[in-house]
Amino acid sequence: MHGKVLIIDPIATNRIILKVKFSAAYYTVTQALTLAEAIAAIGSSRPDIVITADQLPDGTALDLVAQMREQPKAQNIPIIAINCGDDANNHLSLLEAGIDVVLTKPFDDTLLLARVRSLVRSSSVDADWNLREGTSRALGFAEIQKGFTPTGRAVLVGPDRDLLDNWTSQMAGQLSVQTKVADVDEALHIFGTFQNTNIPDVFALVMDETDPQKILHFLATLKSNASTRHCAVLVVQIHPDQALGAQALDMGANDLMPYGFQPAEMTLRINALLRRKKSSDKLRAKIRDGLEAAVSDPLTGLHNRRYAMSQLDRIAEQSVQTAEPFTVMIADMDHFKRINDTHGHAAGDVVLIETANRLRTNLRSVDLLARIGGEEFLIVMPGVPLQDPKGAARRLCHLIGQKSFKKPDGLHPINATISIGLAIGCGHEKTTHRLLDEADKALYAAKTRGRNCVTLSRPAA
Repeated sequence: MHGKVLIIDPIATNRIILKVKFSAAYYTVTQALTLAEAIAAIGSSRPDIVITADQLPDGTALDLVAQMREQPKAQNIPIIAINCGDDANNHLSLLEAGIDVVLTKPFDDTLLLARVRSLVRSSSVDADWNLREGTSRALGFAEIQKGFTPTGRAVLVGPDRDLLDNWTSQMAGQLSVQTKVADVDEALHIFGTFQNTNIPDVFALVMDETDPQKILHFLATLKSNASTRHCAVLVVQIHPDQALGAQALDMGANDLMPYGFQPAEMTLRINALLRRKKSSDKLRAKIRDGLEAAVSDPLTGLHNRRYAMSQLDRIAEQSVQTAEPFTVMIADMDHFKRINDTHGHAAGDVVLIETANRLRTNLRSVDLLARIGGEEFLIVMPGVPLQDPKGAARRLCHLIGQKSFKKPDGLHPINATISIGLAIGCGHEKTTHRLLDEADKALYAAKTRGRNCVTLSRPAA
């Protein structure tokens, strides 16, 4: 099934007609006659989209929105309202309340299904990013409130720049975006190359009868490239064309105005798209930061053990394929407990951070450096000739021991050294566990020999 649709309408004929349409399109359909039934249905089985009549026996579509926004599980469900009248003010009030689409009877079935596909797709992306409830709170992320519109950038793209300038002037002072206009060729040149770092948040693509396929081509270009695929897109049709509107939605347009330009409505839609875009951007940044934190050591900024083990496996596999050697080093601070006991844990942290910096700045970009224990570091150097690793390790020992570490109070610098154990992987099927064990035994030998020195494991000697 493509998703779950909740149909709310007191008139049985309307419910039956819509159920037949959506069942034929492989949606699971549930029905409610009243506002109370709808809220109960949402609570028991969360739908992917709600389609509601404007007027219900115990309330209105506006009442439905208000009650849904009070339920955490229902806050992000897209809503389509079917407005039986042609009242422009009522239409705008529904959009202002947070309803995603307002349809006036009679409406085109093809366009309705395209609208539903577009909204369900967008909602599913939010679900995939774990936007709802506990996960978003655990990530420290709160969705931007619907009443607040952040600032951003928008570009109106169409065949008639004079028309676009006129539209922009009519919306001046109402939009929360810096607006520019461009014809299609100009927009393709500026944004089609994807070398522009000042990518807009919202594109409003104006489609008239001159060359609608050119607009669709530009839409496909936007949605197919990583630089602009997250931009919000509103398509405005000068003349209604249900087939082209449905095609634009299925190609990735986020919203559609099929009946031409209305300043108040277009302002509402652009501002709403901007809110969603900024909310999604913030969530992606949180997810990205969270993923980085999952493989990073918070104190030193180095990779952690989890990341290091997977990368070591990868380097070992490449060595088997290329027959090129690689070096595994385990480096451990000498008498680190004594540093903590004598100077305090804050001073110990300073020593660890500075040690990480010295190691990092004296290794190649292809080398792997990770903190795998309290004062223990893993260094993996791919493609190092067999005669070189011991010299490289001695150089790293010298870098740590030659210069004292400054305490947080700036007084009485701390002297610290490091010991390193080495093992060599040489293009054969030696397990990473065995290599780590060899490097660990070599490190123990270095400690036994008096510390601040390097020992190569016996199997690799």
